[in-house]
Amino acid sequence: MPRTSGPETREKLIRAAEEVFAGQGVVGAQLRDVVALAGQGNPSAVQYHFGSRAGLLDAVMAGRLARTEAALAPLLTAAEAGEPTPRELLGLLVTAEATELRTDRGRRCLRISAQLSHESGVRTRVPHPTLDGTAYWRLICRIEGALAAAGLPEAVRLERLDLALTLIGAAFADRARHYLDGAAPLTDEELFLVDLTGTTTAFLLAAAPEQRSSP
Repeated sequence: MPRTSGPETREKLIRAAEEVFAGQGVVGAQLRDVVALAGQGNPSAVQYHFGSRAGLLDAVMAGRLARTEAALAPLLTAAEAGEPTPRELLGLLVTAEATELRTDRGRRCLRISAQLSHESGVRTRVPHPTLDGTAYWRLICRIEGALAAAGLPEAVRLERLDLALTLIGAAFADRARHYLDGAAPLTDEELFLVDLTGTTTAFLLAAAPEQRSSP
């Protein structure tokens, strides 16, 4: 029977989970399929290494975040030497996220993380534990600050920012699906990234709606 201990087995389970969660969806994925794909004979392998299904998902997302952070952190540090505009800040995020399109592993993780964008904590300003202290969260705060400077009310800017992150995640997940399926997207990647940045910026900076007085 294959062993169910050690870092090699843990990594096999993470890789298998990436495939299963991407293919079946975070909610619909079956842990027995993860265990089987990882070549493990012990059905309790996930519990042994990660404690729970949620622990396994956190491990998958931790690896995905680490790769994005490696791309984003130096870009953000360089940009913060000046006064980056909202569009420039969003461009940094889109550029960093696009690095996940380079590999099948990254593409699968984009499909998974798009299903979890609502858990970021943007609306409450309490970051998900995996985002606390990251360049990703610092970037989110910088974008919110720019929206505040543009005069958007707090509730509007937090809601828009949360929706914008959902839009970006969905766009990358769709692009990743095309790549994984071997299908040709409608636009080339350069146009896709520029358009996604511009569209999201326009959405965030749209004029605030007029507040209607109660009758």
